[in-house]
Amino acid sequence: MSEDQLEVPIVIQPQSTRPPLSRTVTNVLGTARTDILLQAKKNTVLKSHGRPPWYGEDGTPICDAFVIGIAGGSASGKTHVARRIVQSLGSIPTVIILSQDSFYKRHTPEEIELANASRFDFDHPNAIDMPLFASCLADLKSCKQSNIPIYSFTEHQRLDETKYLYGAAIIIAEGILALHDPALRALYDLKIFVQCDSDLMLARRIRRDVKERGRSVEGVLEQYLRYVKPSFDNFVLPTSRHANIIVPGSDNAIAIDIISTHVRRQLEERSTRLRQHMVGPIPRNLSPACSTGPHHNEHLNHLNLTVLPQTPQLKGIFTILRDSTTSRGDFIFFADRLSTFLVEKATEWLPHRTKVVTTPIEETYSGKELAAENVCSVAILRSGGPLERGLRRVINNIPMGSLLIQSDDKTGEPLLLHLLLPVCIRERHLAQDTWVLLLDAQIGTGAAAFMAIRVLLDHGVAQDHIIFIAFLVSANGGVRVLQRAPRDMGDVGGGGRRRARDDAQSSREGRKVWVVEPGMGHIGDRYYFAFPLSQRGLNARSNTLGTLRPTSNIFSSTL
Repeated sequence: MSEDQLEVPIVIQPQSTRPPLSRTVTNVLGTARTDILLQAKKNTVLKSHGRPPWYGEDGTPICDAFVIGIAGGSASGKTHVARRIVQSLGSIPTVIILSQDSFYKRHTPEEIELANASRFDFDHPNAIDMPLFASCLADLKSCKQSNIPIYSFTEHQRLDETKYLYGAAIIIAEGILALHDPALRALYDLKIFVQCDSDLMLARRIRRDVKERGRSVEGVLEQYLRYVKPSFDNFVLPTSRHANIIVPGSDNAIAIDIISTHVRRQLEERSTRLRQHMVGPIPRNLSPACSTGPHHNEHLNHLNLTVLPQTPQLKGIFTILRDSTTSRGDFIFFADRLSTFLVEKATEWLPHRTKVVTTPIEETYSGKELAAENVCSVAILRSGGPLERGLRRVINNIPMGSLLIQSDDKTGEPLLLHLLLPVCIRERHLAQDTWVLLLDAQIGTGAAAFMAIRVLLDHGVAQDHIIFIAFLVSANGGVRVLQRAPRDMGDVGGGGRRRARDDAQSSREGRKVWVVEPGMGHIGDRYYFAFPLSQRGLNARSNTLGTLRPTSNIFSSTL
């Protein structure tokens, strides 16, 4: 719709005659509560039940984040409306409340002096870095990471630090001029304008600026009359004609309910189910009869899949790791040993350059040194943790990060719950030249690994710079998904299993759960916890999987 053909906004009038409604929200565990403890802060990722897949079966993103723009006068209650929307959604995926206040331009010393004297116009559109605001919002909407600037109202200056944000399914952008710039309006899926009486906005502004920003009452009043009120009349109020919904009053419960219902419906329409498509028939040239045939290695090379040679030593290690009577100490020792072998093999994929050194006897020797600008590792928790000690043995000072990906209890779909990534990945200009070793114990259906690789791609990591390292790889699960994944990624595994079996009896809800046979049990549990044998998940029926990949080189110790 063009700007000249604006739709008529919905104006929702408050009903003051009705008592305030007591809202009930369902928490993550499914139990009801009436006290809402959620405190939605600005420029912060709020998480509830995790972020579901935002990409298709080939790893390509299929949906953007849902973006809501909230505008209104200064102290009209924009942030309060945003928080009420978050609270009304209840059990939500990841949400970001992005504040326009972070995007004030850098000031000269003269401008800072005027700001301290309350003589700088912060409410004019020229005071805000609109192109940077639109760029950061566009990155977040397209499921990429962004580094948001930090502005100090006490120093009246943009700080050198930035705030890293990523992974929001819902983005709420709020600010007095959030609907002013056409580039910003083009990014919004829903536009809201909050109305409020001028005297109430002035009272709120005085209380906020005196308490939170260290201003004097006289300075606040002078700035309000000189800049805030004229800017509201000239720039802020006219943007209400672009709004889809006009909310009179920040405590309008009916408006919040309508907005929340619309957001839930949009999220349901954008949801996808991938895990059931991850496992399929074993490729003919990977059937058990020909798993050691002449075409086997050729097919693995086509998939960029490297399997460690099945030497007697490696078979002995796997025998110990698969034995249900193996003590926890022995399991840790041999898991660390196996992970060391895998990482040493994986480093062959890293770029190297020639280096000439002088020996103690004054002779020259031409060797190799690592040519990569940045190398880091990311472990998929918690089964990727057992590979970290072996990684440290090979590359001692490597930066390490982690991703927490778990399966949804009802659908079995992977959910991104938490991520802690090294700086060389969080900064996009560094991520382009960074090599990432992605760690997980096994590739079964490939659902979790697929999500982990999509996260790295969203951060700008090149797909041929991702190396996946795993103990086990399933031939009819993970390998099948690798065939649909980008061809430039490499995988290294200690070994692979010929099948990933579905077992509905292993789930209390009766949903289908894929297990590797024969596996190594719950590798993370056996490595970190001293559970009794009956609780370790050593039985193949409870050996649930969860990892895969769409991007680089895969290394495994057995297939």
